[in-house]
Amino acid sequence: MTSSAAVEVNGLRVHRGGRLVLRDVSCTLPQGVVTGLLGPSGCGKTTLMRAVVGVQIVSAGSVAVLGSPAGSPGLRNRIGYATQNPAVYADLTVAENLRYFCSVLRASRSDVQRVIDEVGLGGHADQLVSSLSGGELSRTSLAVALLGKPELLVLDEPTVGLDPLLRDELWTLFRTLASRGVTLLVSSHVMDEAARCERLLLMRDGSLLADDTPGALLVQTSTGDLEQAFLSLVRAKEAA
Repeated sequence: MTSSAAVEVNGLRVHRGGRLVLRDVSCTLPQGVVTGLLGPSGCGKTTLMRAVVGVQIVSAGSVAVLGSPAGSPGLRNRIGYATQNPAVYADLTVAENLRYFCSVLRASRSDVQRVIDEVGLGGHADQLVSSLSGGELSRTSLAVALLGKPELLVLDEPTVGLDPLLRDELWTLFRTLASRGVTLLVSSHVMDEAARCERLLLMRDGSLLADDTPGALLVQTSTGDLEQAFLSLVRAKEAA
């Protein structure tokens, strides 16, 4: 694993339900960078993220995370993971959930207020999770991922269902975390979020179309925006 890489994926294959859902995927996540994982729903983004976190059975290939094989016990407190379906307790309040996960992660109790403020849930701290909106629930899951001092954040579509202002605030938070040295892998199927990332992984049908900076992709495809760049890469692959 290279010293400048937080994650290295090599020749990754994953079968699910008898179907090949990741096809020899190889990529690198630089340390302290926001990498966007973009592509249409069902293209394999979540499966790749699960492999990075170490909870996905793989058929072939390898994933190294922060110098260790993905899923190693020593990585447990070094990675924050927010799934599409938030894993929080509906019968507890936001603050109670965060206090519980603080104890599990052995994080400082002061982290509870910090992460509530960071994700904009100050007015919902004492609200039952079962009564939250979809966007508030997603932010609660993100708050759990931010507890402690994660070196890698893996966030599966964290901005789905959020209004434009809150989305902008969260992307500002992501860039602030990266400036502190945290590595972020953020998935989305919304191409306008691609420009907010320092590096992009573009996926389609279980294959990686690109692993590069937004600027380099525009130059490579001779296009004026990243959605057109993605379409150009798709057409090139289909024509090959």
